[in-house]
Amino acid sequence: MNKLETLEHYFGHAAFRPFQEEVVDAILKREDVLMILPTGGGKSLCYQLPTLLMEGITVVVSPLLALMHDQVVALKANGIPAAMLSSMQDLEESQQIEQELRAGKIKLLYVAPERLTNAYFLNMLHQLPINFFVIDEAHCVSEWGHEFRENYRRLSLLKEQFATTPIAAFTATATRAVEEDIAANLGLEEPMRVRGSLFRENLTISARHRIKDGRSQLIEFLKNHQGESGIIYTLSRKSTEAVAHYLQEKGVEAQAYHAGLPIEQKNKTYADFVSDKVQIVVATIAFGMGIDKSNIRFVVHMTMPKTLENFYQEIGRAGRDGLEAETLLLFSAQDIVQQKMFIEDLPETPYKEHAFNKLDAMVRFANSENCRHQLIAAYFDDRMEACKDKCDNCTAPESEKVDITTAARMLLSTMLRTEQNFGLHYVIDVLKGSKEQRVLQNGHDTLSVYGIGDEYSKNQWLTIGDKLLELGAVEIGEFKVYKLTNYGAEVIKGVHTIDLKKERLTVQKAEAKKRVTYFNDYDVEVYDKLRELRTQIASQKGIPPYIVFSDKTLKDLSVKLPRNKEDMLEVHGIGEVKFERYGKVFLEILNA
Repeated sequence: MNKLETLEHYFGHAAFRPFQEEVVDAILKREDVLMILPTGGGKSLCYQLPTLLMEGITVVVSPLLALMHDQVVALKANGIPAAMLSSMQDLEESQQIEQELRAGKIKLLYVAPERLTNAYFLNMLHQLPINFFVIDEAHCVSEWGHEFRENYRRLSLLKEQFATTPIAAFTATATRAVEEDIAANLGLEEPMRVRGSLFRENLTISARHRIKDGRSQLIEFLKNHQGESGIIYTLSRKSTEAVAHYLQEKGVEAQAYHAGLPIEQKNKTYADFVSDKVQIVVATIAFGMGIDKSNIRFVVHMTMPKTLENFYQEIGRAGRDGLEAETLLLFSAQDIVQQKMFIEDLPETPYKEHAFNKLDAMVRFANSENCRHQLIAAYFDDRMEACKDKCDNCTAPESEKVDITTAARMLLSTMLRTEQNFGLHYVIDVLKGSKEQRVLQNGHDTLSVYGIGDEYSKNQWLTIGDKLLELGAVEIGEFKVYKLTNYGAEVIKGVHTIDLKKERLTVQKAEAKKRVTYFNDYDVEVYDKLRELRTQIASQKGIPPYIVFSDKTLKDLSVKLPRNKEDMLEVHGIGEVKFERYGKVFLEILNA
């Protein structure tokens, strides 16, 4: 078979997506490759397809056990012999895989980077016909990346030990500096470089200032995603459980996932999410990076991530099937303080200053009123026009701003009058004339500022406090005590004026959005029947439903309504292997 026949037969695609064919051709010519392509752009196919046209075995290095496992399952479902060697296997399984490798029965072998520093494993590789190496998540190689890993840095040994074997490196995110560092460290020889556009046209990105704990905003957001799969990221283990419990009380199928849970519970939550038995997983950032689940319809961040790289990769979990997906970032100035505290605890190295710069970029992104897709592209040294309709800033009406200078001076003055010894909540209690015992005991009910803040609610005062923190008019010291900066002193003196988006002072309910997909005219009744069949098959075979057929494939089936094998092979994602396995039972429903 040639490459197009292979693409159709094993992967069910009639044509390549942008950049895929160039990379496949370069690998077939045994050239080194460095590809930077957003999540969902189809990087995996770029190395999974050429090995089928080459003699020998492809070794794929990946840091994510869950992703390796999912890819091996998906490859086997497509009739492609693949395996992984990791800590998940016992000695007997490992020996069986080694025998199959030596017998030429495996085309793709997935391993973690640590294994390549193992002398026994390296010796075995020297005895195998390796056609090329793949470095997945290649940004982990770079000290300037956001997820630098020491074991990845050691992958420079591949060119030392296998000088004539090509390397293909792939990542979703890399600035130009990180790109150069990857190429240099891996010793790539005049690699073919491919950098795809960072614009995910099926992804809507929104960011809002968090009101209190953000839960009311989360519930409003989820009204537009009933019954759909999604991930909610929080900062701590405790908050994952709290948010999951809150959603369960609201009747939403949600489970917490974090490193502190028993392994059996984590595995069950992961399996239930992948098989669509659990709608939502509330997790720390450790979850999701390894999930090869195509039908995640939304990603929510309840707190601000530490870098734009982290943010972009995490929202990249949504909409991998190409259908519409939505992301929401909820943040507050407190998040910034917390992230800065984490960085402060790092040892004094150049990386520490680098981490502060990355956090500053994330803060600017969150607060910006410009196109969010454009901001992400610019951060990664890419350029694009404003998205027009795929982010909150581009779809929002011209924002009406309100002057809050007087309110800001009142809040800052109250901090001064209480001798800069209290947190924001206490200062607001004084402003609003609270009868709290602590306020009265401290004698702060006698201050001239006591009770002058009735114009705004406590939540609105908290928002004004956030704005002052963003502007650098105040800073947070030990025990969350608010202190004025020089800029804050100037605000009190009337040197600066401060305004705020009007909507930040009001709790806005999310408008019910019109659902937009690439299949607006698909037959919902047929689609639902096909989903039921897919669930039955997946349950019988013990695999995730999307491994059978993706949502996109089911919708395409519901539109085209094929009546025979020839028609069915024209449907997105259905090749010969998939048809032989599942085609006939699906045709029975379609013909009925």
